[in-house]
Amino acid sequence: MHTALARPTHVQAVIFDWAGTLVDFGSLAPTQIFVEAFASFGITVSLAQARGPMGLSKRDHIRTLLAEESIARQWRERFGRLAGEQDIDALYERFMPMQIEKVADHSQPIAGATDTLGWLRAQGIKLGSCSGYPRQVLDVLLPAAGAQGIQPDHVVAGDELAAGGRPGPFMALANVIALSIGDVRACIKVDDTVPGIEEGRRAGMWCVGLSMSGNEVGVTREALQELDEDSRQALRYVATKRLSNGGAHYVIDTVADLPGVVADIDRRIAAGERP
Repeated sequence: MHTALARPTHVQAVIFDWAGTLVDFGSLAPTQIFVEAFASFGITVSLAQARGPMGLSKRDHIRTLLAEESIARQWRERFGRLAGEQDIDALYERFMPMQIEKVADHSQPIAGATDTLGWLRAQGIKLGSCSGYPRQVLDVLLPAAGAQGIQPDHVVAGDELAAGGRPGPFMALANVIALSIGDVRACIKVDDTVPGIEEGRRAGMWCVGLSMSGNEVGVTREALQELDEDSRQALRYVATKRLSNGGAHYVIDTVADLPGVVADIDRRIAAGERP
């Protein structure tokens, strides 16, 4: 006879993405570097195309871009063949030093992020994180962000798990293990990309999408503030729809709005609801 497992009664951990979620409003650091890395091979990639696979590990991001029809056509016209694994490697090797050089320039916390992390800690909630950035890039980003108050309890890089990265659940679950969380149903995944939301859903977590600070809108906070309210609402509508369709249980503008959502999820967990 099996004894019924005790259900969680409150949120135990929140697992955050990095660029566009905790730091780098607009998720600008990776996007421009993809454009520049491809340009160095004579291939034109638009900012919109570069944003398309955001959330994946950077090597998978490059692989996905190379499979995009217009980019694949350019590659074939320039090199006489479709791109292979050696070309993915070459692009990745070009991308990495460029990203390492630039990432600290985009380490500023998103407004409200440090306050939100402090509020969560005060509730006894553990703070995990994961990123599509490889470890070499995080080794530069983490000290720069940490000096500005962004210091989660655990960080998983996009290239350090043998099982792979997003949209699989592996990085989120690696945080669960490292933080000794007893039930994935007591965890929240916070992300600005659809692959990051899918990661959380596959891991069995509550998922919160960020519509305005990240990849879906993809502009600086200053540029966003210069828009009229109708334009901002239109951007918010499209981003919210994409993240909701991607599986987000909640969609908010930025991480500054998270405490209210955590309180609501706490209430739902206590009432016996599951993600």
